[in-house]
Amino acid sequence: MKTSPRLRLQPDILSRDLLASVVVFLVAVPLCVGIAVASGVPAELGLVTGIVGGLLVGALPGSALQVSGPAAGLTVLVFEAVTSHGVGALGILVLATGLLQIALGVVGFGRWFRAISTAVVHGMLAGIGLVLIGSQLYALVGAEAHGNGLDNLAGLPELLTRSVSGAPALSSCAIGVGAIAVLILWKRLPGRLPRLLPGPLVAVGLATLAVAVLDLPVATIEVRGLIDSLNLTGLDDIGLLADPALLGVVLAFTLIASAESLFSAAAVDRMHDGPRTHYNKELIAQGAGNTLCGLVGALPMTAVIVRSAANVQAGARTKMSRILHGVWLLLFAALFPAVLGLIPVAALAGVLIHAGAKLVPVRMFGTLWREHRGEAVVLATTGLAIIATDMFMGVLVGIGAAVIKTAWETSAVRLDIDERDGRTTVALSGSATFLRLPLILDTLEALPKDRPVKIDLSRLRHLDHACRTALDAWTAQNSVGVRDPGGMPDPAPRKTALVAAARGGDTGDGPRGTTS
Repeated sequence: MKTSPRLRLQPDILSRDLLASVVVFLVAVPLCVGIAVASGVPAELGLVTGIVGGLLVGALPGSALQVSGPAAGLTVLVFEAVTSHGVGALGILVLATGLLQIALGVVGFGRWFRAISTAVVHGMLAGIGLVLIGSQLYALVGAEAHGNGLDNLAGLPELLTRSVSGAPALSSCAIGVGAIAVLILWKRLPGRLPRLLPGPLVAVGLATLAVAVLDLPVATIEVRGLIDSLNLTGLDDIGLLADPALLGVVLAFTLIASAESLFSAAAVDRMHDGPRTHYNKELIAQGAGNTLCGLVGALPMTAVIVRSAANVQAGARTKMSRILHGVWLLLFAALFPAVLGLIPVAALAGVLIHAGAKLVPVRMFGTLWREHRGEAVVLATTGLAIIATDMFMGVLVGIGAAVIKTAWETSAVRLDIDERDGRTTVALSGSATFLRLPLILDTLEALPKDRPVKIDLSRLRHLDHACRTALDAWTAQNSVGVRDPGGMPDPAPRKTALVAAARGGDTGDGPRGTTS
């Protein structure tokens, strides 16, 4: 059923949206809180971002059914920014991100985010997922994670020893592993219950109950209060953007948040038959949300595929469902803040480890490796670069790898060698660029030395300057005389002629060929 203004007034449509909003709210609560804690900021700030995503972004045009809030995809980058520059810098970073997103949407740049290589995006998410898993394994046993992905990986043996070193670590580990087990098994249960109650809520709820009943020595969330957690951004904070490192963080926030939101919108569009996403308007809406989040010092937001899918699957028909989910988040944060203090940190770590694992596209990588190996290499390169360096540098490396792969593929050249009538003709077709010079020159050097050679470029689509210069140099070094297309060749035991594409060629396909 398609969404229309008339449908929004129908009671059955509103009832569907009401039910969907409750489902999305139940999905959002543990994720908002868990992402905030993993990002190194007060739990309430995750709820604030979810509230803004519902009340503000939910009311704006763009994508009618996708839901915005704090996302696991930005957790690692936010944690790095907070660790390096402090929580006080988060507001201006998110504010600048929002304003940049609005500007990009206004100038019509939204659709260009769809041109980003999907291998880079999935590699980015894979890297985020692996770094998130690595950091949350420490939270699982009540330990503090190291500064970056490589350090976290190097510390895993010590972490394993620590996990069995005492009652607090064992209890915390048991709670976290139990939460992961619930998340894995919940959807496999028969009946309607798994569809009515989201797995993350059940996992966190059962873990909280177990800690309370068994009186386990497990760390729980520190509660500050909604108002006390806010850190309003002032004019003095603008000066922080003079730091080039912070500008890099803003660009990374913008790239990742925008790409994830617009890729999510494309995925959500495939789930329903309602109006399609207007990408520039959606980018402006995301920018408005991040601008407000920045003003109050909250987490950055993106459109979140988990919440969006839950919204569609619960039967939502209009944007009212996502607005109402923001209302429920606001009421929960205002009326029941003490509930947050009962939630064990290890349970949230388990939820985020499960979420991080879903970001790693294992099946997709296997398919790409079999069918499009170059794309698989780009994906792996991006993910590994993020683990080895940081988010921004890893994405840049991934984009560079994608550009190199594309340049390599588009510069494919074929060399056909025809040996007849005592002479050799080498016909090049495709695109001859500097990337293919080793192949071209090796092929030419391997030609017989006792007969004249003609190089035919008439079939080339592209010949770059470097390749043309190299061919001219090889011709000059190996020619006794240069063939004039308008006359007869000079009498000589060996000749090389370079025939430009504009002049056309006069040889047929030869029996030998080399392609690269």
